Amino acid sequence: MLIKLYLTDINILPMECANETAPTEFVLSGFQYPQELKVPLFLFFLLMFLLTLSGNSLILWVVASDLQLHKPMYWFLCHLSILDMAFSSVVVPKVIAGFIPGGKVISFASCVSQLFFFNFLGCAESLLYTLMAYDRFLAICKPLHYSNIMNWKACLCLSLGTVIGGCLNSIIQTTLTFRLPYGQRNDIDYILCDIPAMLKLACADTEFNQMMVLIDIGSVAMTCFLLILTSYVYIISAILRISSREGRRRAFSTCTAHLTVVGIYYLPVVYHYLRPASQDSMDPVVCVFYTTITPFLNPLIYTLRNKEMKTALVKRWGGNVV
Repeated sequence: MLIKLYLTDINILPMECANETAPTEFVLSGFQYPQELKVPLFLFFLLMFLLTLSGNSLILWVVASDLQLHKPMYWFLCHLSILDMAFSSVVVPKVIAGFIPGGKVISFASCVSQLFFFNFLGCAESLLYTLMAYDRFLAICKPLHYSNIMNWKACLCLSLGTVIGGCLNSIIQTTLTFRLPYGQRNDIDYILCDIPAMLKLACADTEFNQMMVLIDIGSVAMTCFLLILTSYVYIISAILRISSREGRRRAFSTCTAHLTVVGIYYLPVVYHYLRPASQDSMDPVVCVFYTTITPFLNPLIYTLRNKEMKTALVKRWGGNVV
């Protein structure tokens, strides 16, 4: 996950850092809302979380039970569904708990775990979107070599690569973040334990951490984004050379779902993390979008914009394909 750099100095009062013993708990206070919206927001997040789990579980069930969908494209889609469920589970339950008295408090160990898994899953998902773009590139631009290159062994290795890459990336960032001393301040001005919010509380110079965020996380996310764009430049160029209108339509239909998902994933991230370092009251809202709304929308996009998925869904309920 691309992390916003707070390049301004982090000023902490000496008294707040007099005791550099790590606090036992933090308070997530970044999500502000009018009291009259407390119950509606609680129900909204709870419903979104349950629908996210249900929708992505449905994708897994349909793909597993239909032999026609046992293809690399749907293998990666299942991988995305698992990551989406995990990504949402790292953030949304704690947001829901925040509407209950005392629910904004998070223990030090839980904060470390949340930061690790948030960055691990965000990085793994960025890598997976890149693989999905590469899969479409091979299918459309190299159709004669597709089955040899994208075999099941390659799919498994590539999927494991996203997990290993995300894990290593997050281990580095989590270790660097929590090696810093923390003083008496424990009020995290965000909806989760993320690196920029934690650096604000550190009782030490964080310039090295900021540099590592730029080199490590920033470069990974931007490289993935540029590779996706490059893949689709070749894909669109190849599609436009197809003489048949029906052929062009079918080729475009296999790519639009992935492009839509990439768009709704990256646009909020770019807005949130590539702006100047100043705090914005919209930051928690944007974070809610790509951790709550995007995982909910992905199953809808891949079922409503994909004819094979719609056909498989209808078959599971014994209906007729429209």
